[in-house]
Amino acid sequence: MSETVLYHVEDGVAVITLNRPEVLNAVNDELGFALLDRIREANRDSAVGALLLTGAGRAFCAGEDLKGQLEAMERGRADLGDVLRRRYNPIIRALKATPKPVLAAVNGVAAGAGASLALAADLRIAAETASLVFAFVHVGLVPDSGATYFLTRMVGFSRAMEWALTGRRIGAEEALQLGVFHRVVPPEQLMEQARAWAGQLARGPYSLALIKRALEFGATHTLDEALDYEAQLQEAAGRSRDHLEGMRAFVEKRAPGFERR
Repeated sequence: MSETVLYHVEDGVAVITLNRPEVLNAVNDELGFALLDRIREANRDSAVGALLLTGAGRAFCAGEDLKGQLEAMERGRADLGDVLRRRYNPIIRALKATPKPVLAAVNGVAAGAGASLALAADLRIAAETASLVFAFVHVGLVPDSGATYFLTRMVGFSRAMEWALTGRRIGAEEALQLGVFHRVVPPEQLMEQARAWAGQLARGPYSLALIKRALEFGATHTLDEALDYEAQLQEAAGRSRDHLEGMRAFVEKRAPGFERR
């Protein structure tokens, strides 16, 4: 297992830590493919109910390893479209495809594709010192790894355009006010609170997976289509063991013990 990505499961939570702190967890081939492997491993593991993604050291992720990319360019071997198709796009797709809740604990700067990675999570908790930087413009590039998709849906077209064209730093408080970050906490409390939140998600019912699917569908379809899809998913949820357990727990005035089934 590559040491560029740390992985362990505790209390139903797969904690995935980007681990190149000396370069602010910048992504190279080794880290990128290791991250994809760990996401897939967590998705397959029935003991995992939620994923928690964070970075080692003082950054979440600085995006692409530009030093390595510059060296490749100077050797005439740089094909950024290929890098996206091979490395980044599969990671983003895997995060969005997993039925398990994904929580990003943004411990510092999330820049470039690192910002996109944070936005690909279902929920985001951040340290007060964290920030987002859609820095592509500073190196003559286009926002990628889903940035154009996530940003326009989260903050609207006009603000997304401003962030992309200027590449300015967005502080944690601004991101919180706009709903990009869901919670902002003191840095020393980040991982404790992130683990607690991820643990709560991991103990949730089978319907969490259906909720993710329903909202993704509803965001891009008509009302009639959404109504029909809700009925399909509700039928599946209503047949689950967790729904029965939830009903019993409600009647018996106790906390439910969900099994994600």
